[in-house]
Order: sequence, then structure tokens, then C-alpha cells
Amino acid sequence: MMPSEVYQKVELQKPKSLLERQESGEERSSNALSTGHSGTSVLDQAQSTLDDTGLSSTSTICPAPLCRQFWKSGSYDNGHNTKISIHNGRNYLHVHPMFLHSNATSHKWAFGAIAELLDNAVDEIQNGATFVIVDKTLNPRDGSPALLIQDDGGGMDPEALRQCVSFGFSDKKEKSAIGQYGNGFKTSTMRLGADVIVFSRHMEDRVLTQSIGLLSYTFLMQTGHDRIVVPMVDYEFNASTKTLEMSRRYDKEHFKANLSLLLRWSPYSNEADLVKQFDDIGSHGTKIIIYNLWFNDDGKMELDFDADPQDIRISGDIRKVESLPAWKSVNEQHIANQLHHSLRVYLSILYLRIPESFKIVLRGQSVEHHNIADDLKYIQYILYRPHTGGSVEGEVVTTIGFLKEAPNVNIHGFNVYYKNRLILPFWRVVTYLDSRGRGVVGVLEANFIEPTHNKQDFERTSLFQKLEVRLKEMTWEYWDYHCGLIGYQVKKKVRASVFAENSSHSVPHGGLEKPILLGQSSPSMTRVSEAFGEDSMNKGSGMKRKAVELTETEWATGGAGTNDNWEVEEIQPINIPGNQLKDEAANVVQEHKKLLAKCSEYEKSEKELSDKLARLRSELGEAQREYSRLLAEALSLGPIKNENNASMPSL
Repeated sequence: MMPSEVYQKVELQKPKSLLERQESGEERSSNALSTGHSGTSVLDQAQSTLDDTGLSSTSTICPAPLCRQFWKSGSYDNGHNTKISIHNGRNYLHVHPMFLHSNATSHKWAFGAIAELLDNAVDEIQNGATFVIVDKTLNPRDGSPALLIQDDGGGMDPEALRQCVSFGFSDKKEKSAIGQYGNGFKTSTMRLGADVIVFSRHMEDRVLTQSIGLLSYTFLMQTGHDRIVVPMVDYEFNASTKTLEMSRRYDKEHFKANLSLLLRWSPYSNEADLVKQFDDIGSHGTKIIIYNLWFNDDGKMELDFDADPQDIRISGDIRKVESLPAWKSVNEQHIANQLHHSLRVYLSILYLRIPESFKIVLRGQSVEHHNIADDLKYIQYILYRPHTGGSVEGEVVTTIGFLKEAPNVNIHGFNVYYKNRLILPFWRVVTYLDSRGRGVVGVLEANFIEPTHNKQDFERTSLFQKLEVRLKEMTWEYWDYHCGLIGYQVKKKVRASVFAENSSHSVPHGGLEKPILLGQSSPSMTRVSEAFGEDSMNKGSGMKRKAVELTETEWATGGAGTNDNWEVEEIQPINIPGNQLKDEAANVVQEHKKLLAKCSEYEKSEKELSDKLARLRSELGEAQREYSRLLAEALSLGPIKNENNASMPSL
């Protein structure tokens, strides 16, 4: 890991030959790219070792006009499409730049695209990331707003950055990783703006690399390229000369050609300003700057940086809330409505759990994590095990209850997470005309179903459809038995129950609390319910609950005991012998105690690992300081070079 003093001593000067020939850089770049020296065509990147012939070419058509409205910027046709060409007897797929736009249309919502980029930073927590910054910056060329996303993760080496801006690469094989398709960076950045530049610093085997890549829809369309070309330059730190030098992976002509394109089409017009962007990255990390941001249909910038200096909002996206005048304010200010146009609100619930060591910083202020389960009252936890072909596909504990503001809010639905990431916020699985389901909200983490590529929905598989049906049943069941708690006429009465006076458990979702697995699948289902009010549901509360109700029920889904109008009537309890019921209750309580003991062991192990991590970080810090001291001492003892001879070698 390199000390900050070394970064300040690095001298980067553009070679005179490049300065003198900058005007002809465009022509030379095209020649270098077309003769195979660049390797910057996105899909050809993987084939570069097999084929050294034409990696890119420019068409003779006139530059296409670039509309600043996203949904209209891909509406013109320049006569070129994705095509297959043959080089040395091999077929290669050449993707036209228009694909960048069509690929990005998978994101209907700008905040969904930002969340995709934050997922990459959260996945870097395993590599030591402690923050991700989302902020406004300015394009120095014209002063227009740009979007900055920066983290202090492990960064990307040159090859990793090439894969990031290419199609179809993904090395996220860990079960906990959110990203998996290798397409998120392209879809999300191109959805937010026409152009993006990436700076990444990475250290591996004591070799420091700095890589810069440009994915520019503006460049590709205005220069008439018929395939995707991504200019990139790489630097390596030379320990002997204490300077950054161009990577030895490519020759000088390749480096100069790509650098020329970067200086022409990026926000930075000289190499010094380009490399200066690494100054605040530290020893490792990644900075993404998205510029030429898209406008909405009204001609306004889609991302509003001005309405709130501590937030980023969607311009003009204020949803009309249908409610009684007296309840309108509480409905409009509720998180379920605010998340659609306030990035701060959306990011506060984007992840089910966030380590205390990791911060999301929006416009200079940390985003406070919000656990939706803390907004509920009269909570129950219901275990659901989906079956396919007689085998259990997974299991999920759903937290369900009434919103604390119920019945004054016309909000209901389930917040469905996948691997800790919110996919469907307040998903409405039921519709009602008679308030049946009003105010009923649930939270669950469903890792047994797969999200769509934009992570704003799930694939419509049979498992997903089964989950949807079960959540609909769950909503109606909860409402019918508990609507009297918020002032409605009770549809059904809760049946026989047994109370375990000294039992307790933790809330399944959010914070440091651990999930519990309770109950059996329907039709004969054991549920664990809790009877407590708002006072015991304060956010972050670690208080153990005293009253635990074990209810054995047989949910009626039609036929005897029900009718189409759901009139008030009592359903007879299941006829279970008293001794059998007590034995089953005792077994559940005993199993619960075992689970609590396991949770305690896990918490103890977690604390030991946390202490070990803190100790190792302290030792690493000491080693870094000692390295900095020795390096400074070595530099002070070295021979003093003539200033004219100490400049960086010609690139």
C-alpha cells in the first residue's frame, strides 16, 4: 500500500510529441484503433489475443444528432445495426453503439440505475470498503452538473476495468454478492447520462496501477463509429524512479492514441487534470463521473440537484396521493411515497442490513439506515416454505403488521429484498374497495427467486407466482383477524392459543437482530405472534418481548365457515387434545431456546472476529506508517537528480 506522500511526488507530464501532435490525434487514434493496436472495442476486447485485425472502424455517415432526452436519444436510425464480420476465418459479433442506449432502457427509473452502481460498492465491503459517496460535481469543460459515485473498495486493475466496461463479464460468484450479470455498469451509467469516465486505483502484489476508461455515447455517435470503442489508459508506479509510467502492456502509439481520445471527449483537456482525479481516491478505490446527464420530457435535467442541497431528487416526480384532506399530509410524507422522488429516502431502505463500518454519503451527509419493520405495530412472523415437485426450494420469515399510522394511511404491500437488496418496495399484492388490507405491510428477504437484470422486479417464475399468492393470502388473513386493532369491524376471531410466559425472541429483519425460523407450512400452520404496542417498537430496540402467542389454526380458504361477503362470524377452533397441544407448544419453546443458544454462539464468534479484524487493521496501519518512514528515509538518502533529467520517460 502506497503512502500519500508518494502520490504527491509523482510527476506526470504529457510528452512534447503528444502536445505538438494533439490536433492530429483524432486521425492517429482512428488509425491505431483500426489496425488493432488499441484493443478497446468492447466485445473484441476478449478476442484481442486471437485476432489482430480490425478492431474498430468509422463509417462515412454524418455524425448523428445527440438528443439530450433519454427516451428520445435512440429514436433515430443511421442505417447501421449489430452485425457479424469475418476476420481470419473467425466470426465476431460487432455491437453498434446504439445498443448502449437500447440496453440502458431496461432501467425505467433513474434511482434504480444509481442503486445498481451502489451495489458494486456494497459488494466491495468484503475488500475493505468503508464508504460510498454520491454527490454532484461539475464538468470543467462547460460547468454543467455531473454525477459522482466514489468508493474506497479494492479498485480495479486494468483487466478488471476492461471487463467492467465490456459486455457479459462477471466474476461475482460469492453467494452474498448482489451483482451477477456483468451488465449493470453499462445499463446504469448510460441510463443516467450520455457519457461516463472511470478512474480506478488498485494494489496487488505491491504493484500499484491506475486505470482510466471512457464509455462515451456522444463520442461514438458523433464520430460515426459502427461498433463500441472504449478508450483506456493504464499507469504503473515505478518503485525505482518513484514515478507513474505508462503500462508496459501496450506500446507508446497505443497509449497516445487512447490518451488523445480521452482528452478530446472526457471532461478533462490535459493529462495533468486527468491524473489529478486520483488525488482523493487514496491507496485504492474507484471514482465514476457521469456527465452529459439526461433531460426529462419537459426539457429539465432528470436529476434535480437544486431542490434540496442534501438530496438528489427526480425532477417533477411528485405523485398524486388519494386521501382524505385530514390525512393527506401524513400520506404524502410517508416513506412509501417519498422514496419515488427522494434519493435519500430510497437509499435509507435500499439495504436490509448495513455494517456499522460502512457509510453511504449523499451530498456530504451520511444516509441514516431505516428498517421498515420498525414502522409496524401488532407484528407477526410467518414462515413460508415454497415447494416445487415435492421438494422445499427455500424458506423465508415474513414480518407483517400494521403501519403505525394506520388507518390514516392508504398504504399497503410487501418490501421484498434479495440478498439484502430491496427489489420491490411496498409491492401491492392485493387491491381492495372495502379497505380489506389497508395499512398491512410486510418485510421479507426472498433469496430463492431471481431478480430481473435491472433489479427492480423478479423473474416471473412459478416460485415467484406461488410467493405472490401466499403473500396475498397472508395479507387477507392478517387483516381479517386483526383489523379490529385499528378500528375496523373484525372479520374473524383469533382462535385457541397458549401463552409461554418466559419465552422471548428477536425481530427477524434488520439491524443486529437475527432471524428466527418458526411454524409449519399451511394448511396446518404454527405461527408466532407478538402482542405489543408502539412503545416497545422503538427503532433499534433490543428489548426482548414478553408475551408470545402460539396459535394453531387451519386457515379457511372457502366453503364452510365463510361466504363471499366475509361477514362477521366465528370459525370453530381445531379440535386438538389438550395434552397434545401442550406437548407441541413445549417442543416449540424448547426448539426456540436452542435457536437462541445458537444465536448467542454466533454473536460471540462475530465479536471475536471483529476484535481480530480491528487488531489486524491496527497492525496494518503500523506497517504502513513504518513503510512510509523507511521510504522517506530512503528517498532522502538517494542521489539528487538534475531537475531536467528527472522528468518522466516519454510515453
